Amino acid sequence: MKKVFLLAACFYLAGCDLFTTREAEPPDAPRSDYQIAFTPEILISNLVNSLKDIDIENYLSCLSDSSFTDKIFTFSPSSEALSQFPALGDNWNKKNESQYINNLKIKIPDELPITLSLTNSSSSVHGDSITFVASYSLSTPFSDATIPANYQGELIFEMVRDSRFVWSIYFWRDIKGSNLPSWSELKGRFY
Repeated sequence: MKKVFLLAACFYLAGCDLFTTREAEPPDAPRSDYQIAFTPEILISNLVNSLKDIDIENYLSCLSDSSFTDKIFTFSPSSEALSQFPALGDNWNKKNESQYINNLKIKIPDELPITLSLTNSSSSVHGDSITFVASYSLSTPFSDATIPANYQGELIFEMVRDSRFVWSIYFWRDIKGSNLPSWSELKGRFY
């Protein structure tokens, strides 16, 4: 009797497709391009992609975390922006950066990317840190025509490898480069 029951159970299980694979469901949200920044190049790529996707968590992950390094993130704005937005000079840190990027995201129409282009880049190694210098062009798709859409200048990143061997930006200096507003002015406007 046990053998008949076992045989019937096997046929039943085989008939209900219990052991066949199903098609994978597509994800609800697009996958992020974020990678753990084991190299400075990946860190820069993460920054560019986090802006393109307007992914706040990934953007903030590019900045140093005091849990893993003694380097505290700070930002030095362009002098022109500092004269317009004095709050930029009040020891701008990761918390300020978080508020700025959250406020910025609210003003960007859904599914439209922020485009960051870096050119003329160079870097120099200093032990466990790197100085990265580049010219930048930042395009923002605002629906409000009163807000400038394009920003240009030069950025200087001081990057460090933390206790996890992950690279992050601990110091960011912005320098206005043309007649267009600098990235600092964007930060000041949305702080």
